[in-house]
Amino acid sequence: MNGFEKRANLIKEKIKKTTLGLLRTSDPKRIRVADISKQANVSQVTIYNYFGSKEALLREVIKDYLDKGTADFEEVMKKGLSLREKIEYIIFLEKEIYKELPLGVLKELISEDQELTAYIEEQYNQKAIPLTIQMIQEGKESGEISDHISIENVLVFIQLYMNQYETLLDMAQKSGDMDKFLEGMVHMFFYGVCGKS
Repeated sequence: MNGFEKRANLIKEKIKKTTLGLLRTSDPKRIRVADISKQANVSQVTIYNYFGSKEALLREVIKDYLDKGTADFEEVMKKGLSLREKIEYIIFLEKEIYKELPLGVLKELISEDQELTAYIEEQYNQKAIPLTIQMIQEGKESGEISDHISIENVLVFIQLYMNQYETLLDMAQKSGDMDKFLEGMVHMFFYGVCGKS
């Protein structure tokens, strides 16, 4: 990579970082290219030259953000942790992501961008599901998941949690002790309401 390409990449990263920062505090519809250019200290023309449109910039920012989450998940899978430790770490990552970028913002961007929706579905099917199945298989092999429970059973159970994830995180925030609330949810995930058996 030559000096020009390095500088271009640095400018693009600065623009994307600025945009992500604005998404944390502003409604995506209210963010203007002028706001991004001012905070990133670049011209609007530079933003349009690199990204083409505000929508394309937002799409790239969200893709990068989600790719980082997937890479973090892949790293967790390589660490040799127990199933419980993996789940706890994943919940910790999700909690941090929720603090950084509210799920409502993600939902809004996804609902208005078919290309982003298709990308997320592709990543989910090609990366998230296989990694989750790998985690479940490892949990079964280590005896952390009962032989009586199929991979499909666990996937359905995880999907039930994920369908209510935003609600669970809101409830965790309102509980006054988010960590304790989430620890309780992890305990129920592994042991049900009756505790360890």
